[in-house]
This record gives sequence, C-alpha cells and structure tokens, in this order.
Amino acid sequence: MIATQSEHFDIAAFLRDAGLGRKIIRLKAGQPFFAQGEAALFGFYLQAGSAKLTVISKRGKEATLMLLKVGDFIGEEAIAGVVGLRISNATAVTACTAMKIERAAMVRVLHDESAFSEMFLKFVLLRGIRTQEDLVDQLFNSSEKRLARTLLLMAEFGKPGEPEMLIPPVTQEALAEMIGTTRSRVSHFMNRFRKLGYIEYNGRIHVNKSLLNVVLHDQLPEQNPSRPIIIDPPRKPSERATSRKLMSNAGQH
Repeated sequence: MIATQSEHFDIAAFLRDAGLGRKIIRLKAGQPFFAQGEAALFGFYLQAGSAKLTVISKRGKEATLMLLKVGDFIGEEAIAGVVGLRISNATAVTACTAMKIERAAMVRVLHDESAFSEMFLKFVLLRGIRTQEDLVDQLFNSSEKRLARTLLLMAEFGKPGEPEMLIPPVTQEALAEMIGTTRSRVSHFMNRFRKLGYIEYNGRIHVNKSLLNVVLHDQLPEQNPSRPIIIDPPRKPSERATSRKLMSNAGQH
C-alpha cells in the first residue's frame, strides 16, 4: 500500500477512505470492474485482492494483458484529456476491495497535489516497464515458464518485504486464461512443479522461492519443447551460395 504523503495532503487516506468523488466497492471473483467498449469515466485503486486486464477479439478469443495486485491503479486511462472507450476488460480474479474514483476527482488531485502527481507518475512509468516485461514473456517464454512467472507475481515476489508465500485462491482455469494455454497443460505443469518442490498445494497454493530458478535461470530438468527457437538454424551450403549471389547482385545496382 502507498504510504507517501505531502504536508497538506494524505495520499494514503485519499486512496483508503471514501469521500467526494470516491467510494469503496467490493467485487466477488469473476465480477467486472469495467468492460471493453464502455466509457472510461472512472479509475480504481485496488485495496485488496487481485484482478486482471484482458481483451477480447472480434472472434471472441480472450487474451490476458496483465495481472493486477494490491496497490495498482485500474483503468487509469480515464484521466486522459478526452473521455474515450475502454480498450480492455478488468475483472476480479479473487474477491476484491477497491476505491472507485470519478474522473473529475482524479484530475483535480493530480492538478492540485504535487506529491500525488509524483507518486502517480512513478506508477505509470513502472506500469510501462511491466508491460514490456509481459510482452517479452508472451513472445519468447514457454507456457511453463509463463505459469511460473504468474505464480511468482501473485505471491508478490520482488516487492519490498517478505512475499506472500500463500497466493490468493485461483482456479486452474483462471491460470490457463492468464498465460494463454489450456487447463490440462496448467494441471500438468502444476503437478510437475509440486514434484520438483517448487510449490505445495492443498486447496491453496504455497509458492516456494525455488520457483524463481525456473524464471531466472531456466533450471528445469529438461528444456520445454514448446519454447521457441530464437536463433536461426545453420543454412545449407546451397542456401548460403544463393544468399551470397543475391547480395552480390544487390551491390551492383
């Protein structure tokens, strides 16, 4: 939770207590904060629980953009200069408590309170970095490694203080949607992680620090065959000769 505060403005209280243009909402797992295509009139600050951002294609295919945790803003695009439409869905993964902030109230405090503006700018920059990391994860990592990273994010590894070893309740179906694979694959990976001692679960999932080895050092008993090959394979002599001829002809023009 954010505890920074200016001399005359209590940021923590603004994000914690209901007031003018702000109210506390509670959602059950699976309930939406907002839907794709709706007008962006509100922003949210997540006080408890976890959520996710998703997009749905015209053909009905859903993709998860990001997992959201306590201390995150949701739908911050509502403060843009012109009110637009939501380009994604925000949904509670677990039971959530959030501060719902009207656009006008958010714009006012950003304009009037420099401490809040500084905190929010830092959040936006970190969100941008996180988005790039998620894109790299989706492009180059196997579904097994994406699952490991998702579990670590839900356990809040990397945040100051001790991580939450016991992550919020989440189904295998939800995990499959988050990483873009099937429930059966998630079940297979979870059983594998448990056998290797990376996780424990009996109703709730307990994440061990050893799972970091999967993400940081690729320390799995064998390489996942679904992981893409980034380096091009060696070409045949005939292909190399053709390539040299094409380059030579290009140089003559």
